[in-house]
Amino acid sequence: MDYDPLLVKIDQPPLFDLGDSSSGAVELFPAVWNAVEALVSQEPSIRLAGILQITQLDAARLSPVVAYLIASRITDPDLEVRGGVINLLGRILSPGAGHLAATLIVRQQLTAYLSQIHTREVFALLQVVEFNYTLEGQVGSLFNTCPYAWNHLVYILSDRKIQLSIRKRAAYYLGKVGYQDAIPALERIEARLAARMNGQQAMPFAPPDRDEETSLLPSIQIALKALLSP
Repeated sequence: MDYDPLLVKIDQPPLFDLGDSSSGAVELFPAVWNAVEALVSQEPSIRLAGILQITQLDAARLSPVVAYLIASRITDPDLEVRGGVINLLGRILSPGAGHLAATLIVRQQLTAYLSQIHTREVFALLQVVEFNYTLEGQVGSLFNTCPYAWNHLVYILSDRKIQLSIRKRAAYYLGKVGYQDAIPALERIEARLAARMNGQQAMPFAPPDRDEETSLLPSIQIALKALLSP
């Protein structure tokens, strides 16, 4: 059967979902794309300026395409830029007082993207909280949309090559978000560390544990308590 390729309809997300947006959103198009182009600059200061401009234009709340592009920057190598990205995404997913909720299609786009993140992205989220503690809540909002992130958090928690502060944050979010599937892994790690600590106490003459891994135990126990509470 012959068909005209020019008549084939290609489904794709609209640049702006105008269903509940304010008037004048379309006129933002040139400014939005100037800001989006800044996201791929080699200069961190330019990327950060792009994030700030997108925030001011409220473009990520209205456009699923812009929201997707912002989400793709959560592993930005510059921690300040990454912080701006995560702050913006957190505001979209959990708007505070005085902020309008994102459109449904934007929330769906972000949820679909974040539900597929891997260890690299999860580590980047934990690392940015180390850089800027005020982003703890925004990172939590992102993890709330990631049902399988617990696997990656457990991996990070178990990796002895990763700094202890990051591993403690992994334990914190396992409990805070409520990843019930992580309970067996947390119990195994708790048992291993408790046995090591008991062994150290039984041999006070032995040299101290150099990596101080047993300091993770309180964080793991707090996470387990939260997960096991009715």
